[in-house]
Amino acid sequence: MGKHICILGGDGYLGWPSAMRFSALGYDVTVVDNYLRRELCAQYGLDFLYPVPRLKQRVALWEAVSGRRIHLAELDLADPENMRALFNPTGYERLCDAPWPGAPEAVLHYAEQPSAPFSQRDYRCTDLTLVNNLRVTSNLLCAVRDLSPRSHIVHIGTMGEYGTPNIDIEEGWLDIAHKGRHDRFLFPRQGASVYHTTKIMDTDLMWFFVRAWKLRVTDLMQGPVYGLETEESRATPELRPYFNYDDQFGTVINRFIVQAVAGHPLTVYGKGGQTRGYINITDTLQCVVAAVQHPAQAGELRIFNQITETFSVRELARRVREVGRKRGLKVAIEHVENPRTEAEEHYYNPTYQALRELGVVPHPLDNATLDSMFDIVQGYAARIHPEIIFHPLQQRQPREQD
Repeated sequence: MGKHICILGGDGYLGWPSAMRFSALGYDVTVVDNYLRRELCAQYGLDFLYPVPRLKQRVALWEAVSGRRIHLAELDLADPENMRALFNPTGYERLCDAPWPGAPEAVLHYAEQPSAPFSQRDYRCTDLTLVNNLRVTSNLLCAVRDLSPRSHIVHIGTMGEYGTPNIDIEEGWLDIAHKGRHDRFLFPRQGASVYHTTKIMDTDLMWFFVRAWKLRVTDLMQGPVYGLETEESRATPELRPYFNYDDQFGTVINRFIVQAVAGHPLTVYGKGGQTRGYINITDTLQCVVAAVQHPAQAGELRIFNQITETFSVRELARRVREVGRKRGLKVAIEHVENPRTEAEEHYYNPTYQALRELGVVPHPLDNATLDSMFDIVQGYAARIHPEIIFHPLQQRQPREQD
């Protein structure tokens, strides 16, 4: 098999930077997307911090600055025939208008509705999340089983699958001793949203296909990601990933920095004791490259916890406030009612060593990193719309589509 990688969800916050990284490393890269997240943001008025070209323009710009071509297919992977077409020469050449590069060495699966709050907004959003996420995963597993069984599936899961158990969180698996007998099981899952529950179902589906048909799968349990640029986009801002700062699709550090720049209090849910694992977008790229370059074996579901360090929400707010004040901003912290069903004070001790053993060198969150993010956000301060920073969709009516 050649160095061909197919990235599902290649327009996304992580999908597009991953496409550039693998292209820069010499892979033949194919990106696939139907622009679902863009369409949802447009429907509900959730603007990006800065304009982001669509994939055709980004692919052309990347080729101009790098000399390397990324192939593109714009289609809905919840349709099984679309998914299967990607894995045969005739279908691929029709969809991508490019020569068949051979069966993919790896398939990077980001193609899911990624927002926990959005997944529970109403029954329509719940249905969309369940149907899209589970059908895309099922379609991928069936296509690889039937058409490309040597392809390595790398799936972006979430640390949110585990919840906040009162025991240490192992890397995906737990050894159990019960009534004198021993076995090894998937670590117990307890997602806190419909979105997280679809990710749990993804893991169960993948585990079944691995057992039944000896597929090779790596599931990366990723924490919330922060950051605005990568090595490939640093000199060309138009190649940056899109950046949400709303309360549906924006992640907490990104949102706090926008709030600080806009003069909006940093909105901490409840007491702010909710503790999670976080990761810089540059380290996400390190992790997915390591996973692809050290593939799972046939019949193996390999699970890595993909985080760099843990923080409580109030710790993050205080760090953003400190850096913002040093920059002359008037940054306040406001504790607001928590709209989520979650423990605000809890034990949280995940294991996350396996990716480091594969060579990942983590970049801890420091003031220099926050400063660089402030620099970029302040450059787009005029584009910040304060009304969407903290305005739950439950109180907002969507534009009718029919």
